[in-house]
Amino acid sequence: MTPDRESRERAPVGATASSRPRARLDQPRPPRRRLLPEYDPEAFGRLSERIARFLGTGRFIVWMTIVIILWVVWNVAAPEHLRFDQYPFIFLTLMLSLQASYAAPLILLAQNRQDDRDRVNLEQDRKQNERSIADTEYLTREIAALRMGLGEVATRDWIRSELQDLVKELEGRHDGRPDGHTEGRANGHRDLPPGPRRLPPGSGRGRDAEDR
Repeated sequence: MTPDRESRERAPVGATASSRPRARLDQPRPPRRRLLPEYDPEAFGRLSERIARFLGTGRFIVWMTIVIILWVVWNVAAPEHLRFDQYPFIFLTLMLSLQASYAAPLILLAQNRQDDRDRVNLEQDRKQNERSIADTEYLTREIAALRMGLGEVATRDWIRSELQDLVKELEGRHDGRPDGHTEGRANGHRDLPPGPRRLPPGSGRGRDAEDR
C-alpha cells in the first residue's frame, strides 16, 4: 500500500471532514476590524441625559435668550463690515434649527433611558410587593394557628372556675357525711379507724396512783 493511499484512507470522510481550521474554544476570538468608530453606549447615554436635563432648565432659556439678543443687536448696530448675519438673520435661524434637530433625539434618548430605569424599578417593586404579600399571608396563617392553639390552652379564669366547682363538690360531700366526721374534719382532726384507742403516755400511771 502506497503512502498516498494510506493518507486518503485516514482522512475523515463525510460531514466531519472540513477544509478550514477548527476554532479553539479555550481562546477568545480576535477582535474584528470595524469601519465605524466604537463608543461606549453608557457614556453617551449619560451625556445625553446631562444635555437633556440642561435643556429643560430655566438657565438654558436665559442663556439662549441672551445669545439671541446679542446676536441681533450686533448684526443691527455694529458696523456693516463687522456684521456676519444681516437681516433677516438666516444664519441664526439655521443655528436654531440645528440645535432643535440635535436636542430632540437627545431628549428622546434620555427619556428612553429613564423609561428603562422606571421599568426596572417597577419590576423590583412588583417583586417586593409579592414578597410582602407572601410574608403577610404566612404571618396571618401563623397568627390563626396560634389563636387556635390558645383556644385549647387552659386559662386562669377557666382553672379558677374549675377549682371553685371542685371546692363546691367537696363541700357537698362533707355535708352529706355524719356529724362526727364533719366536726372532726372541721376541727382539723382525722377520723380514727375503729379499734382500741391508744392512751397518751403517763395516763396509766396516774390511774394506778389514784387506785392506790
